[in-house]
Amino acid sequence: MAKQVNVGVIGCGIVGRGTIETLLKNKETILQKSGISVNLVGIADIRIDNNDELLNGVAIKTTDAMELINNPEIDIIVELIGGYTHAKTFILAAIEQGKHVVTANKALLATHGKEIFNKAIEKGVQVAFEASVGGGIPIIKVLKEDLAANNIEEIDGIINGTANYILTRMIQEGKDYKDVLADAQKLGYAEADPTFDVQGIDSAHKLTLLSSIAFGTWVEFDKVYTEGITNISTVDIDFAKELDCTIKLLAIAKKRNGSIEVRVHPTMIPNRFQLAAVNDVFNAVQVKGDVVGTTLHYGRGAGGTPTSSAVVADIVNIARDIVSGCKERVPALGFAQAIESHYPIVNIDDTVSSFYMRFNVEDNPGVLSTIAGIMSLNNVSISSAIQRGKEGQDGLPLVFLTHNATGKQIRNAVDEIDKLPFIKDKTVVIRVEGLR
Repeated sequence: MAKQVNVGVIGCGIVGRGTIETLLKNKETILQKSGISVNLVGIADIRIDNNDELLNGVAIKTTDAMELINNPEIDIIVELIGGYTHAKTFILAAIEQGKHVVTANKALLATHGKEIFNKAIEKGVQVAFEASVGGGIPIIKVLKEDLAANNIEEIDGIINGTANYILTRMIQEGKDYKDVLADAQKLGYAEADPTFDVQGIDSAHKLTLLSSIAFGTWVEFDKVYTEGITNISTVDIDFAKELDCTIKLLAIAKKRNGSIEVRVHPTMIPNRFQLAAVNDVFNAVQVKGDVVGTTLHYGRGAGGTPTSSAVVADIVNIARDIVSGCKERVPALGFAQAIESHYPIVNIDDTVSSFYMRFNVEDNPGVLSTIAGIMSLNNVSISSAIQRGKEGQDGLPLVFLTHNATGKQIRNAVDEIDKLPFIKDKTVVIRVEGLR
């Protein structure tokens, strides 16, 4: 007779419903593959509908999440309500009761994960969170298990589908940011308040978790440099095309000489890069290890079905551990050590890259040489310059690509240049990766 593991799901939104449907519809498939009967015992939601056909056959349907958490028959609690306050309360209460937890809540884990993971270690239970990054892409498991033999050197990811969709439409159709955002909201790809997505905050939450696992250190979310896509214009996209590049919102983590870089920002990358071809709502995470080299992990990054696939995968993995008697086969962050911060975070001013700089200038003699002189005084070397526009036009775009420089060198140069009388608008600066 198959062993049985009992599950309670808190939250019946898009991901919650997808998870419930997968557990019920594919119960026999899960049994065949794992040898375990994963039994959905109860569902909690503040708007539970007892007439909902999807919930037929589920024994417990309640508006009180604690009814599931306090139920001694339930082995795994699945938190899918999102947010911070209630979700944290429920997760910590479940851990205190000795229950394993599965969650997709990247915002909560990025900000309170250290407390939650350490509490789980103390109680000897697991907190699994595959669905928190990349939807259905199994990137958490890859970093924790499949690449366990590697020292991870770098992660580059497109990990927000909304921002990637907006940039894709801007690039392919030449539309302005505001127009594409409005379309994305109508289609349901962007929230009514898209701040977390377009300002890079969602990507920073996910990068906090990825870099913590990759480097065996707890990365504080507020130390991740975060910059969104709201200032990207069609002018910059057109210049990127001329340079055979594209602009993506990248989440970047690098380990360098005992320190780590963690940053989210628009990035100009060559079209020959595989990440340049990741479009629409798709996500991709590129990982560089010292043994395996570079691997790319691609798929749908959001939505009820892909995300529920990751949630159920976590449930099945924990169920296998329960049946085999392993309390914590794989540590929360993949490292058998206390969850602490072991490496300093490099300040964005000290990170080194090439830069794209666009100045809007008056068409006067000596403009280019004056700007170039200020760049030189700030130890910024120019690799190429492009100027476009017609004589007599109100402001001409002047573009410089730089050789490697620090963020501080660029910032100091821009602060000085933007005070010049022939500069018409604030200078646009975009980091460039991979041109050399």
